[in-house]
Amino acid sequence: MKNILIIAPHPDDETLGCGGTLLKHKHAGDNISWLIMTTMDSTMFSSEHIQKRQKEIQKVAELYGFQETIQFSFKTTQLDTIPMGKLVTYIGDVFRKINPDTVYLPYRGDAHSDHKATFDASVSCIKWFRYPSVKKAMVYETLSETDFGLNTDSNGFRPNIFSGIDGLLDRKIEIMKVFESEIGEFPFPRSEESIRALAALRGTACGCKAAEAFMLLKEVI
Repeated sequence: MKNILIIAPHPDDETLGCGGTLLKHKHAGDNISWLIMTTMDSTMFSSEHIQKRQKEIQKVAELYGFQETIQFSFKTTQLDTIPMGKLVTYIGDVFRKINPDTVYLPYRGDAHSDHKATFDASVSCIKWFRYPSVKKAMVYETLSETDFGLNTDSNGFRPNIFSGIDGLLDRKIEIMKVFESEIGEFPFPRSEESIRALAALRGTACGCKAAEAFMLLKEVI
């Protein structure tokens, strides 16, 4: 049994990026935990919207069967204004609590600045001499963020690990639909059709009908 930690800048990133893989971990008997880096800003969202999102988070946590669900109070779209040392300290506290063997984190080249800040702070916590429990760290891709990361100096998301999710894709989409305001009609990136299309594309790279793709950052064997 392993301790798995998924770090999500925002609720839904975990499902878009590795929802099927998280279900596989759960079915294998692993402990899975969810760290959400941000919360909705009351100056930008109504109290009703914020309450609805918290209920969605609770339901998603139940559907995955997370051992721990931790949400920081940093405001969404503002992570890049927080001192990096503070972000590292907060994430480090979670690492000490969970002692993760495997960590999933967002791609640094994503369009959203929250993803970049989350990556930079998380990478500081996977060093062996800081948190030796971490034996494997992987980067996931996020529809509407990874595919919109148009930095000409970046090599782009180049996966080298694939997780077959045949039989789990429908469940992943069912969970994603809990976030009602995040799902749109095709060709919106976060649509059921887009999720299925990406899963099929990644599946063709590894001989599966559906798959999720990752970039390996670290593995100790």
